[in-house]
Amino acid sequence: MEPVLAGTVALITGASSGIGAATADALAAQGAAVALAARRRAQLEELAAEIKEHGGTALVLECDVTDQEQAAFAVESTVAELGRLDTLVNNAGVMLLGPAAEAPLDEWQRMVDLNLLGLLYCAHAALPHLRRAAADGPRQVADMVNISSVAGRFARPGNGVYALTKFGVGAFSESLRQELAGQYVRVSLVEPGATATELAGHNRPEVLESIRSQFGQRLDASDIADAISYVVTRPRHVAVNEVLIRPTEQQR
Repeated sequence: MEPVLAGTVALITGASSGIGAATADALAAQGAAVALAARRRAQLEELAAEIKEHGGTALVLECDVTDQEQAAFAVESTVAELGRLDTLVNNAGVMLLGPAAEAPLDEWQRMVDLNLLGLLYCAHAALPHLRRAAADGPRQVADMVNISSVAGRFARPGNGVYALTKFGVGAFSESLRQELAGQYVRVSLVEPGATATELAGHNRPEVLESIRSQFGQRLDASDIADAISYVVTRPRHVAVNEVLIRPTEQQR
């Protein structure tokens, strides 16, 4: 039996580690050719080699999606090299926490640039290709999956700007979903709870210590990848609009 995503192409941003890398593995296992976009080329090359060893197709795209031209480059290179674009997973993001009164403004800027603008740049560049895939692709449907967070539903002390960006991802995703539903371009929002990835490690040491004391049970990146894989492998008439996924023990 042919894999569900055979003949399709997926672009995953933030693919060098964590949820992005796990998602690339999961979609490749479902038969998709995958384009891997991130800044860290060495990690992308390693992941691509692993996918190819298992019989998959992988394209390495070293880029910074906070730059509009580089985001467009990632999309256009995917189409040029792999022939089409059926699935975009907007996963690249950064979480920088801490009290607002003490926060370096460059941290706020980094979150807005990557979590919001980077996602918007990729979405804008991908839309013509996703609409084309839905019209004439092998599955007659296309997918954009935007990775948010439980922080896109609940703001807490110390995560105000991070939550702001993730609430924004949710609002944009719902608006875009309504715009594109009739064209069979499905827009889905995936909101992970506490997950064991590099995300928290980018914080300042004093903030990182506080984070470590807050989190208990965590999901694996593969748990989120499984959810994303489920979303994009549904039949054409089924759209999974939103998935909130937490560790069983996480309350908020």
